[in-house]
Parts: sequence; C-alpha cells; structure tokens
Amino acid sequence: MQIIIQARMGSNRLPGKMLMPIINKKGALELMIERVSKVQIDHQLIIATTDLQEDNAIEKLCDKLNVNCFRGDSDDVLSRFYNASKYFGKTDIIVRLTGDCPLHDPTVIEKVIHVFLAKNVDYASNTDPETYPDGLDVSVIGWNALEKAFYEAKKISEREHVVPYIINHPEMFSKINVVNEVDTSIHRWTLDEIDDFKLIKAIYSGLYDKDNIFNMDDILSYLEQNKDLIKLNQHIKRNEGYYLSLEKESNDKSTI
Repeated sequence: MQIIIQARMGSNRLPGKMLMPIINKKGALELMIERVSKVQIDHQLIIATTDLQEDNAIEKLCDKLNVNCFRGDSDDVLSRFYNASKYFGKTDIIVRLTGDCPLHDPTVIEKVIHVFLAKNVDYASNTDPETYPDGLDVSVIGWNALEKAFYEAKKISEREHVVPYIINHPEMFSKINVVNEVDTSIHRWTLDEIDDFKLIKAIYSGLYDKDNIFNMDDILSYLEQNKDLIKLNQHIKRNEGYYLSLEKESNDKSTI
C-alpha cells in the first residue's frame, strides 16, 4: 500500500504554506508526515510535488526526513499522482492525502482503509457526504481505477484533481463513503489562507507539547474549551480549489 501526499509551495492564497513554521520550526508538511507516519498499516509514504523550481524546497525537506519524493506536472495533478505511484512500484491500494492537512488523524486514515478492504470497492472516502472536519479528507483508490482515470479523464477538473473522474462515473467504479458518528464537517482544519494558519497554529500550541500525535477528539475537546478559535476561518469555503477548476472549465471548454 502507498500513501501519497500531494504538496506544492505554490499557492495563490497562501504562498509557501507547506513550510510556514507552525510549531518547533516545523511546517505543515513536516508535521503531516510526522502524523501520517503513525498509520498502523504497512505502507510506503510518498510526497508528490511538482517539477517547478520553487518545489526544490519540498524535495530538500523529504531528503532531510528520508521520505520518498516524486516530482511531476504542476497542473495535471492526476498525472503526477499516477506517475508517483508507478515510479515507486505500483500497489493495489493507494491512499491520497493533500499536504495542507497538518492535523490529519492516523486513526481516521486507517478507518477508511479498513472499509475499503472490507467492502472490496474501487474507491472509498470520507467526503461524500462530508461528516468529518475539512482537513481530515481521505481517499483510498484501487490501482485499476486510478489507471483508468489517468488514461480517460479529459476535463480540467478531472486532471487538476485526482478523484473527480472516479466519482463522476459510478457506472464504472464501485465506491463507499465512511460516515463519522457525529457530523463535525462544520470544522475547518485545512491550510489555504492565513486565518487557517492562525487556527492550526493555535491548536498545535495548545496540544502539541502534551502529545505530538493528538487525535480528532482531542482537537474537538480543545476547541470546545476555546470556542472563539473556531470563528477564525469559518468564512472560508470548503473545496474552493475544486470549484475554481470547475469555473475555469466552464470559461474555457478546452481540455488539458
């Protein structure tokens, strides 16, 4: 099994967000690697970044942390993801995560993997519908489904993002969604804007010294005691990057 984290330095809303120091001089990607490495299912961890010069810094971090790094297309993320998996020896199961989620919970990742295995589907996620906090998104993809998407996806939104082609074709792919016991999707723990950074930094400041792999319930309890923090980023739209791809697609009927 491979766990592939997409990460890049370029961001229109928060440039350099992957390495902005959050706690103990560690940035979002380093903290996420630290947490994802705790997944208790045998896996190969891969960072899939771009071939742009600005992402030399991500490759340098991977070298420092002794983590596999693949560099590929900056716009065609599906291609980058597929080729990253293939380069390091394709496996039947690929877990997709995004590097702007430094609060990811290893137990949530494991839960989605176990459901994928138990139900023998092509695709499993915890985002359809969304019942987990934004920032704990997990996609588990079978190799055959990923390869079919790579060769057949044509739309901008299906190349700039990894899973839309699979989601958009239920007649081809079997899928299942993992639902949280309590709907906590109101919470936003992903890093796209400066207000996200302020919230994530505050959570790490409150919890990291106690247990560096604090979990989702720990964060929820902390925010219950510090309710003003929740308001910091509630104005930001979930999945804005995907909706921007759809907008681009509607304005430009050409395909990648």
